[in-house]
Parts: sequence; C-alpha cells; structure tokens
Amino acid sequence: MSYGDPAKYITQLYVSEECQQDPYTQEIMQRSRLPVTVIGDRQHPVVAGAYPGNLSQGKHYLLLCRNRGQFFKPCPATREYTCCEYQVLNIGMGCPMDCVYCILQAYLNNPWISFFVNIQDLFAELDAAFAADPQTFLRIGTGEFTDSLALDSLTRFSPLLVDYMRDKENAVLELKSKSVVIDNLEGLDHGGRTLVAWSLNSPPIMEQEEIRTASLEERLAAAVRCADWGYRLAFHFDPIIWHEGWQEGYRATIRQLFRTVPADRIAWISLGALRYLPALRNIAAERFPQSRFFYEEFVEGLDGKARYFRSQRVEMYQLIADELARFAHPRTCIYFCMESENIWQEVFGSTPSEQGGLRAMLDRSVR
Repeated sequence: MSYGDPAKYITQLYVSEECQQDPYTQEIMQRSRLPVTVIGDRQHPVVAGAYPGNLSQGKHYLLLCRNRGQFFKPCPATREYTCCEYQVLNIGMGCPMDCVYCILQAYLNNPWISFFVNIQDLFAELDAAFAADPQTFLRIGTGEFTDSLALDSLTRFSPLLVDYMRDKENAVLELKSKSVVIDNLEGLDHGGRTLVAWSLNSPPIMEQEEIRTASLEERLAAAVRCADWGYRLAFHFDPIIWHEGWQEGYRATIRQLFRTVPADRIAWISLGALRYLPALRNIAAERFPQSRFFYEEFVEGLDGKARYFRSQRVEMYQLIADELARFAHPRTCIYFCMESENIWQEVFGSTPSEQGGLRAMLDRSVR
C-alpha cells in the first residue's frame, strides 16, 4: 500500500543554530508545523540506540543544517565498470522511505535525515562549475544520497532548481524519486532542462521491499502528469533483484509502463542488477528479517561489492532488455549502470565505446 507523501513520516524537526534565522530555514519551519529543537552547530539529533538499529526511529527526525563540504561532484564510480559520468548535486542525506536494499544504510553512519539549507552556496558552486567549463554538457542529479522529491512538500526546493536550470543549454537536471510528490513541478517554466525520473521494479519487490514508497500505478500516473507539463522522463530498473517469478514480474512492469506513459517522452532507461557493500547484508538482515533476497549466491565484484554471478546477471538483463526493445522509442537510450563492456557486448551486441562512449550516448538523448 502507498504511504502517500513520505515527508509525513517526519515527526520532529531539528535546526542547527547557525541556520536558525536564515529565511529559507524559517520558511521550512513554518511550513512543516512540526516541533522544532534548535541544537548547536556541531551537535546532532539524539536517537536512542546504536546504529543501524536506531535507523527506523531516526527516519522520523529531519535536521536542517549547513553543508560544509562540496555540493557538486562527479558520481563516485569505479574505473572497473563503465560509468555514465553523471554529476551529483548533494542536497541532503538520508530518506524517509525505507527500501530494504538501500545502500545508504551501509554508506552513512547516522540515522537521522539531513537537508542542507545553505542553498546560496549550492547555487554559487553550480555557477562556478558552469563558468569553468561552459562547453561540457552536464547531466546533474540530486538522487544519489537522498530521494530528489521525498521531502519536497516541506522544502519546496525543486522549483528553485528547475528555475535555475531553465536556461542552461549545456546541462539537464534529473529529479529521481520513488515518491509522487510532484505538485511543486506543475506550471513551472522548465525550458526542457529538467527530467523527472522514477525507479521501477518487479511488483513483488516494490510491494514488499520498498517501504513507504509510491505504488507502481502511482509512479506511472505521476510520470504521465509530468509529461503533460512538458517534462521529459527517465526510468531506472535498479536494483534488478532475482526472486521467484522475476521474469513475469519485470515483464509486467515494463508492459504497464508503456501502456501508461508516452514512449517518446522517455529520454533514458537504466538497468542495474543488485550490488551492495558487504556490510549491507548484515544491516538489512537485522532490520528486515522477513526479506530473503540477500541469501542468494553472490560473488565479489571488481569494485568490492557483492554481485550476482555474471551468467545470472546476463540472464536477467537479456530478458528485460528484450522486453524494453519491444516498446521503447528509438531515441530512448537504454543502458547499464556500472557494468563491464563484456556484459554490454553479450546483451546488446555492442559496447559504448563503439558509439562514442556512454556519456555521449546519454547526452545525445537529451541534447
């Protein structure tokens, strides 16, 4: 069942003292109507218990604070697998939704959710990046360390980003979500520079392993609304998970996708099989003992992450790629996230290198 707006799961707002009087912070505080606790600049919310056992409770807590590091940096890829050279815009850490497979459980070390309110610094950093290299086409996403839209009913940050990107002819912004918090995107002059994207999966995975997320039907209905507002779309089958009935599950999702969403509005679709830091397995087993997919056989990949055996990955990719090929528009770029060129060759019969590189393939789909 859908949870609706995942921001409703937030029950306590924490505010770093140095940000308390910031107009944007005040705006979020007033809009949230939540109890507010002001804490010191080097303090953090106190969540009872030890990590990761306190992660479920920590998802009720949202901290408004400054980002003291970089906002804008390349995707933390590994050279052993083909990367699309995505650029990450870090707007916060953590998410009120709770996917069993979420890598952030093993990547972060605090249970609360953070949103960075020093947005003037964020936009200044983007200005500098565009000025430094005005010729390079950039694909920018905010969904690496948080969900792009899960908190948007509180922050209303998406319209600010969309407006900023509107006239950036050498870039596109991708807002990627498992929620359907899209009302703030309606009526914006986006100039075609923003894509709205959703992660999709087999129905049993979405229903059982993606907690407090929107249903498949809701995600696709939201995508149709965004297409009607002129946005281009993207979809991500990642992580693809081996489970009983996976063949029919992924076929069903793909067919429902193309029955619902206009194919010519989809810029790209990514595929990526489940891969995870070794620590994630024990964390997920502790938090979600009913989930079983981590108990399949895995092998250590070249990046140190656990992966399905190559033959198993190819089998899943081949079925999904063949099904997508039946319905996808010729201009839609279907690609692998972090796979070797050997896998590309085996599934697609060609490699990104033969087409100018994966970055060029994706750039062509939106330029």
